[in-house]
Amino acid sequence: MIKLYGNKVSPPCNKVEMCLNALGIDYEFISLDLFKGENKTDKYLAINPSGKVPAIEDGKLNLSESNAIIKYLCRKVKSDFYPNDLVQQAEVDMWCDFVSQHLNMQGYLPIAFNRFVAKKIGLESNANEIKKGEEVINRFLPVIESQLNKTKYLVGEKLTIADLCLLASIDPSELIEVDLKPYPKLLAWRKNLQSQDFYKKTHKFYGECMMAKK
Repeated sequence: MIKLYGNKVSPPCNKVEMCLNALGIDYEFISLDLFKGENKTDKYLAINPSGKVPAIEDGKLNLSESNAIIKYLCRKVKSDFYPNDLVQQAEVDMWCDFVSQHLNMQGYLPIAFNRFVAKKIGLESNANEIKKGEEVINRFLPVIESQLNKTKYLVGEKLTIADLCLLASIDPSELIEVDLKPYPKLLAWRKNLQSQDFYKKTHKFYGECMMAKK
């Protein structure tokens, strides 16, 4: 059975768990408390030397980086969530990179850190970083909206891992005060995916794990 190491606060971890659920692959979720440094133990560093999450163990294979993991999982079970067709695969890769590099890393991550994480680790919030993140989101979410105005999913009429990348990345929107109302196509697409079993098996909503601890 695959072991998934992560934390449900992490959108990349949720992306991998959504993929496992969508593919129907049995797995064990091993939660790491990042605030307590459980991702820096010798045991975990032997699995992923960077100390980041997520990572998986599949037999003798240790694999990190969420996009690499979900592509591996699709190939493992021969799923067209990651198409074999060269052109479609390139389009999926493009959207995965677009979401990960622009929306997640440059947009959502700095906002989430400064509106949510900073106070938990005793740091002051940086308003400039929040503003930069909002500017990135305001620049790139319209690109997503335009694409979803043309196709049901990011790449055509079938769900792919590109959609899982996007879904996990925007999942924290309400928690970190990112307004999605200007993007009706995106909201409809999101509502559809959140109603599906693979999402419900991951969590009912982003932040559910934090609510449970209160």
